[in-house]
Amino acid sequence: MRYRKVLHYDAFSSTPNKGNPAGVVLDADDLDEESMQYIAQSVGFNETVFVLRSEKADVKLRYFTPGHEINLCGHATIAAMYCLKSLGMLHTDRNEIEIETNVGVLPIFFETRNGEHFITMKQDKPQFTEFKGSISKLAESIGITEEEIDATMPIVYGSTGTWTLLLPIKNVYSFSKMKPTNSMFPKILTQNSKASIHPFSLETVDENAFMHARHFSSPYSGTMEDAITGTASGVMGAYYLTYLNQDISEVNFLVEQGQEVGREGSVWVTVNRGERNMDVYVSGTGVYVREFEVSYALAEESI
Repeated sequence: MRYRKVLHYDAFSSTPNKGNPAGVVLDADDLDEESMQYIAQSVGFNETVFVLRSEKADVKLRYFTPGHEINLCGHATIAAMYCLKSLGMLHTDRNEIEIETNVGVLPIFFETRNGEHFITMKQDKPQFTEFKGSISKLAESIGITEEEIDATMPIVYGSTGTWTLLLPIKNVYSFSKMKPTNSMFPKILTQNSKASIHPFSLETVDENAFMHARHFSSPYSGTMEDAITGTASGVMGAYYLTYLNQDISEVNFLVEQGQEVGREGSVWVTVNRGERNMDVYVSGTGVYVREFEVSYALAEESI
């Protein structure tokens, strides 16, 4: 067995053990896909991000849940960028860099707010698909009644890099009642069986926030819930411009999440509507928590 150092950073919060935890593995070019998956499973966070060299961008990122690789992850990107910037490992004074991901090359922007590194990442082009499944089963799968779902807004699959089902909820108090049965999801989400479920509301706890949300993981990911979700927050901005307000060309708002699991944090969302598509950005900070080691075996060693 070999051992690998993992850096634990929390994203979308400046307070340790709030926000969303991510494992960051630096200098991961020597790791094969099987080793990355094994490390992510051992770490146990919703996502572990591996930092590699890139021939197309300043750095390459790969993202793994305990169960499988995903194409893009907002909070793990924020965690990795906060890590590299704070450790001085980007080897550039530029306030804009590019990252290579499975959805393509995306820009990252750095600024300082209140003495902290603040990171903005662009996400993939938004996509939406109508949900055609059972709304009553959907409500049952997260432990609420169908009446708590806001029928004035559409239920759709949305993606800015990772697919999730956007589920509008009438009142914020419903979120504390939610108890997901993640194993039910694939039989309900028949159009996209590996999608997560993202209930959200326009009613919030913090008067400065515009949306409140929770995020329940696909059972294939090996986790139950994401505390603060960057990609799902971004797609909610595109959802707002697509379905709720088609008269404006730009939106900028704060998403609150994590209160129900004791890991509250916040994500700034900015979406600009162009002639052909939308540009989606999410922003936030991060914080270093600790360093630890996990064991793994290279593929050739495990034969």
